[in-house]
Amino acid sequence: MNVAVKVFLLGMVAYPMVCSAQTGGCDAKRQSIEREIAYAKSHGNAKRVDGLETALAQMNANCTDAVLRSDAQRKVADAQKKLAERERDLKEARADGKSAKKIADRQRKVDEAHAELEQAQMDVPQ
Repeated sequence: MNVAVKVFLLGMVAYPMVCSAQTGGCDAKRQSIEREIAYAKSHGNAKRVDGLETALAQMNANCTDAVLRSDAQRKVADAQKKLAERERDLKEARADGKSAKKIADRQRKVDEAHAELEQAQMDVPQ
């Protein structure tokens, strides 16, 4: 199998586990991957086992709680920036006398950005 395809498939498998495990740190990520390996082995999925074992090795080599915290804090900063941009767009739409529909659309985007910020703040490990 092509290396690029393997990396892509590994990313598809590992990304949800990484996202769901970030709040629990590296140990939670490790346990999640190990559970997936056990599940894949019990179902005879050798390709998935190989990909997950690679993900586990990379995670063991590179994962630290400080890195997870740093990544989570970066996501918070990005979400704060996005929220500020959305609020600025809403303010400009109101100042320019845009239609109620456009203002409502911008308000919806502000609300979505605010929800993303709250989620990012909850994902920062303590």
